[in-house]
Amino acid sequence: MSVQSPPSLSLAWGFFLDVDGTLIDIANTPDAARMDGALLALIAQLFRASGGAVALISGRALSDLEPRLGTLRLPLAGQHGLERRDAAGRLSVRAVSPAALLAIKDALAPVLARHAGLLLEDKGLTLALHYRRAPHLAAYALRLMRRLAANADAGLEIQRGKCVAEIKPSGIDKGRAVAEYLTEPPFRGRRPVFIGDDITDEHGLAEVNRLDGISIKVGNGPSCARFRLRDVAAVRRWLGAATKGTS
Repeated sequence: MSVQSPPSLSLAWGFFLDVDGTLIDIANTPDAARMDGALLALIAQLFRASGGAVALISGRALSDLEPRLGTLRLPLAGQHGLERRDAAGRLSVRAVSPAALLAIKDALAPVLARHAGLLLEDKGLTLALHYRRAPHLAAYALRLMRRLAANADAGLEIQRGKCVAEIKPSGIDKGRAVAEYLTEPPFRGRRPVFIGDDITDEHGLAEVNRLDGISIKVGNGPSCARFRLRDVAAVRRWLGAATKGTS
C-alpha cells in the first residue's frame, strides 16, 4: 500500500484522534505527559468548526484523560474503547473481572520489586506494564504478561504498544470504538479520519480503511494507514490548517 501525505482537511469529516504520540509527545512515564494550552485551543477550535465531530480515542483511562482537558468537553474513548463517552455525555463501560486483575497485580508485585525500571499502571479496567526505562526487559515483560493473561482464564488478552505490554479484556479495541461512534450523531454519515502512532492504533486505522476513510500513521514503522505525518508537530499543523480564520 502506498503511503503519502494526507489530503487537505475537510470540516465535513469526523475526527478520531489518539493522544500520546499523536497529539502530544510520549514522555518517560504516563504522568509526565502534558496537554499544553495551544493543543487544547486547537482541539476546541476543530471541535467547534466541525460541528462537534471530534473524539479522542486513547489508551489512557478517562479518569486520567479528562482532567488534562481542563474545561474542554468532547466525546472520549478510554482504555482502547473499554470506556466510551458519547457526544451526549452518556458513558458506557465494558465488564471486566476485578478479581482476575487483582490476582495479576499481586503476581507482578515481586517482579516490580526486582526490576526498578518496570512500571505498572493500573487503569482500572486494564493493567499496563511499561518498560520504557528498561528496554532490555521487553521480551521478558511481554512473555510474563502473556502468561499471566492466559493463566487468569478470564477472557483477557495482551495489547502491545510502544514499550508497554497491557492486559485487557478481549474483543474491544479502538476500531470498535470508531465503529460505535459512527452510528451516532454528529459522526453518523461523515467520512471518518483516524490518526495514531502506535500498534494499539492499527485497529482504528484498519476500521477507517474499511469505510474508505482517511487513515494517518504518525512517524515511522509499518502500518496499514494510507497516509502518514512525520510527528506530533505535523499532526497539529494539519489539523490547524483548516481551522484558521474560524472561531
